[in-house]
Amino acid sequence: MRREVNAIWNGNGSDGIGYLSTKSGAIDKMPYTFKSRFENEDGKLGTNPEELIVSALAGCFNMKLAFVLNEENFEPEKLETNAKLLFEDGVVTNIHLDVKGLVQEIQENRFKELAEYAKDNCPISGVLNCEILLTTSLL
Repeated sequence: MRREVNAIWNGNGSDGIGYLSTKSGAIDKMPYTFKSRFENEDGKLGTNPEELIVSALAGCFNMKLAFVLNEENFEPEKLETNAKLLFEDGVVTNIHLDVKGLVQEIQENRFKELAEYAKDNCPISGVLNCEILLTTSLL
């Protein structure tokens, strides 16, 4: 599998503007700027690379966890993961995944164990150079 993204940046670092587009069309000329990256905590001005990274991890983790649960003969009805990335002093220091699962007939400790395995083994986790924290609960 290959995925392609086109990133364009116009102007200097603090006043310029960039656009991200994916070949699939899922993202098309999405703007990002210094302000949307570093000064806009609510995210209303656009995305930033860190938001895209944490989105990729949350999505990958949910899918991996679903497969891991299936391999153990559990059928998840719903997996909801909230992910928070911490960016300090120019470095992504950690990402916290908080997963809530609706999975019949699973015990809380088994869900946590399988979620930890999924976190450690999803493809996106493997390329990140930061601590990934996890909390789990059942719905």
